[in-house]
Amino acid sequence: MTMDFSVLLFVPVFSITAILLGLFFRGIDRKLGAKMQARIGPPIIQPFIDLKKLLMKENIVPENAIKWVFNSMPLIALSASILVLLYVPFLGFPPLLSGYGDLILVLYLLMIPALALAVGGFSSGSTYASVGAQRELVLMMSYEFAFSIVIVTIAWLVTKTAPVINAFSLVSISVVPVWGLVGVMGFIGLLLLLLALMLVMPAELGRLPADIAEAKTEIADGVFVEYSGRNLALLYLALDVRTIAFSSLVVALFFPFAFTEFVPLQGIVAVIANALFFLVKVFIVMFFGSIFVHVAVARFRVDQAARAYWGPVLLIALIGMALVMWGTVLG
Repeated sequence: MTMDFSVLLFVPVFSITAILLGLFFRGIDRKLGAKMQARIGPPIIQPFIDLKKLLMKENIVPENAIKWVFNSMPLIALSASILVLLYVPFLGFPPLLSGYGDLILVLYLLMIPALALAVGGFSSGSTYASVGAQRELVLMMSYEFAFSIVIVTIAWLVTKTAPVINAFSLVSISVVPVWGLVGVMGFIGLLLLLLALMLVMPAELGRLPADIAEAKTEIADGVFVEYSGRNLALLYLALDVRTIAFSSLVVALFFPFAFTEFVPLQGIVAVIANALFFLVKVFIVMFFGSIFVHVAVARFRVDQAARAYWGPVLLIALIGMALVMWGTVLG
């Protein structure tokens, strides 16, 4: 299969847009979180200021680090986060790499930033970073199973009930929204799958209560402790873009509706309306899956996080899968 050259032209545009949106939404996250805790909080543009300062600072590499690994992991984490976004419908547009991958590939790509953080921590030669890296791997092994169940169940549902060529394609799911494919039992199952995915979101993004790999008050920033300057800026950008990518994935799986499906519009007005509607949906997902949670809940210990994701969260995903399958098979 030959990739359309126009795709390559739009990749930088989408990448820059994702980075800017990631910084902007992080600013909203910090400001809104502060307001919810009765604090003033930083200005919304604070992430842009922080990024500028980091890019101007010296990039220090620890003496005992494996330098080429230590320096390459932030770039790999950012590249993988951007690549995920190229496979997900974004701003009302179909995925740039539609037809060149599927949901299973996205599932694997979302693992790369977490693995890059862990490898970077191990390669730094720091005890604190190594502890953080171990926690990152334990956490990843805990939530990936529930995440996979959600993905596979939705793909199975689309395959079973809708005549599509590729059920693992996000384009197919956006054309055939899953809520219209199920009855009452399946609807409850989809709600449980959505709940499981929202519970996975803090761990996937390294946010409270699942920021155990960072844990400033315990292991002095963990996997980030030895990073500075440009490398630290790239890691923060990777987290911001991954936040946008994961939220966009949730929107694509469960809320693929366009604004023009409700209000008939045409031309550039329709494009702008769909883009703004998409951003509203992304913000709602971020609010309930990240902002509200990290304000309201204290940090887990690593054993508590593992038990939570191997226990209640996995059980919710399995019950959701069973209800969707039973509801579909029984009609």
